[in-house]
Amino acid sequence: MNRDEFLRSQKILRLATIGKSKMLHIVPVWYRYSKKRIHIGTNTRTRKARNIKKNKRVSCCIDVGINAPEIYGVMIQGNANLILENNKVKRLAKKILLRYFNTLDNKSAKELLDDTDCIIEITPEKFSVWSY
Repeated sequence: MNRDEFLRSQKILRLATIGKSKMLHIVPVWYRYSKKRIHIGTNTRTRKARNIKKNKRVSCCIDVGINAPEIYGVMIQGNANLILENNKVKRLAKKILLRYFNTLDNKSAKELLDDTDCIIEITPEKFSVWSY
């Protein structure tokens, strides 16, 4: 499997943003990788969104495995921006949520979609890949 296939196949990304006093804030998030961009649905009240508003530099990591030869991972460094335009936010949020739910008709999916008022869009600048 190549890097892009791996990024499209996985479900959890750990996102690191820079917060107050240059303290790192790291959270696991749901995401979608498409067209060399990473999209993460969230709410503008979250720490990660507030951090990105102040500092666009981010890192993230997606990895699997604990025993060789099934260890594979990708670390990404880049810039993030917040997409706030409602129609675009809802369109992207639906695509992200459909990776995790069979339908958007269930209660949890509806609540998450309703709470999503922005999309974090990461433009990768550097990829580091490891495999053991």
